[in-house]
Amino acid sequence: MKSVELFAGAGGLGLGLCLAGFEPQAVIEWDKWACDTIRENKSCGYPLVKDWSIFEGDARLFDYSSIDSEVDLISGGPPCQPFSLGGKHKAFKDRRDMFPIAVDAVRKLSPRAFIFENVKGITRSSFANYFQYIILQLSYPEIVRNEDEDWLHHLSRLECQKTSGKVNGLTYNVVARLLNAADYGVPQHRERVFIVGFRNDQNQEWSFPKKTHSLDGLLDQQWISKKYWDRHGISSKNRPDITVRYATRIKKLSQASLFETSHKPWRTVRDAIHDLPNPLLNKADNAFYHDHNFQPGAKAYPGHTGSPLDFPAKTLKAGDHGVPGGENMLVGLDGSVRYFTIRESARLQTFPDGYKFHGSWTETMRQLGNAVPVVLARVVGKSVADQLLRTKESEIKQKISRVAS
Repeated sequence: MKSVELFAGAGGLGLGLCLAGFEPQAVIEWDKWACDTIRENKSCGYPLVKDWSIFEGDARLFDYSSIDSEVDLISGGPPCQPFSLGGKHKAFKDRRDMFPIAVDAVRKLSPRAFIFENVKGITRSSFANYFQYIILQLSYPEIVRNEDEDWLHHLSRLECQKTSGKVNGLTYNVVARLLNAADYGVPQHRERVFIVGFRNDQNQEWSFPKKTHSLDGLLDQQWISKKYWDRHGISSKNRPDITVRYATRIKKLSQASLFETSHKPWRTVRDAIHDLPNPLLNKADNAFYHDHNFQPGAKAYPGHTGSPLDFPAKTLKAGDHGVPGGENMLVGLDGSVRYFTIRESARLQTFPDGYKFHGSWTETMRQLGNAVPVVLARVVGKSVADQLLRTKESEIKQKISRVAS
């Protein structure tokens, strides 16, 4: 199935969607370093990106008429700084707000579906009206804002269209949900909003995929069955004491009759990096893994702490002025801290080991902090792809039936 990727970054969303069965006809990104990352992997012949056609530049300048085939999906992560908790919170007043560009792309290409991703901050109460405005613009992309019209008046016109119940022209059924990447097998707590829309003529019934992993699943394997520690070969004396924090929850799990969680355990930092050599040691071994080098300077202080080894990592962040540090550090069992290496960070974002990043440590961590976890992108993308394939199959059967009759 054909797709177009907007605001591609280092390629996390695009890689996951390729694994879900989509083939990008154009990959659009303005940041030079992110484009260099994709180009480097293309030049190395990395399978998922070797055929990507990269447009380095402002998405507003891309010529959509160059796409000469029907597009099944438009995807992308519009820059999150206007809505990020770590940003300046300007929303529609921020010149980096690219949602109008995403709506424009949907209007021009009329894809069968779209997937857009953004930070949790977009759902905060202060942005409620503007978030609703985004949803309605994507629902009715042909109802365009006039040049002399403010966004609130445009919102009113869109609301009138919504409440009228009329379906005129290009229309999408749009849903949005906050997903935690840890609930889908990513070794990181990363809450992101996904906005998914299907063109109205697709006649589909769809909902977000159910979560597959949980905290209860992890606590069960750590403190009831002990499978987690056995899997990693960790003796009882080397296990961190977290039972106080989760004592009540663990007690309930242990008392449940024939307890067996329906979810897999959350994946932890240890799960993600256990087979990587210590970056402080074995430098010869580290060379086997691209970008697995120790980065000095990590410090912990109140409000600036790292990720524990035996839980999903905190959300990796990019930061407005470089890497914040606290969220991008690992806390050892002895309380010591160090920065995650680039390769460890890539694993926490579920990029494959063969995928290389271009730029300095700080620049690469910015790319990783802005990325969509590949595994989460694949889960959501596969669910959308399956629905589109079912719709195509139904259309083909209907055509055959009409010919036969």
